[in-house]
Amino acid sequence: MELRSRARATPFTTADGSTIRVLLDAELGGAREQSLAEATLAPGQSTERHYHARTEEIYYVLEGEGEMEVDGGHARVGPGDAILLPPGAWHQIRATGGGELRFLCCCAPPYSHEDTYFQERPIS
Repeated sequence: MELRSRARATPFTTADGSTIRVLLDAELGGAREQSLAEATLAPGQSTERHYHARTEEIYYVLEGEGEMEVDGGHARVGPGDAILLPPGAWHQIRATGGGELRFLCCCAPPYSHEDTYFQERPIS
């Protein structure tokens, strides 16, 4: 059994600007096909709009209020909301409430900085 505590997870800032705590991934816990992290945004803060070429993500909002944008579509999000981010989908989330926005990021394959893109997709 692999068990990791949030309290022992060291926070760091990802390429998109959110602060995350990795709970399980290949390096921390041996999860080879996916990763799980907790992300936080301060009030008014947003991630930089980006996409992942290979990675499918699911965000699950734990607390706070936000606005989610996926490929030009916008929705208000709050505790209990789950958002699917398919590979290649441009996305951005902003904390809109008076407190911190806290959400889980589930990624398959596991999150990597190398699969985070901020420029237009190349024309094939």
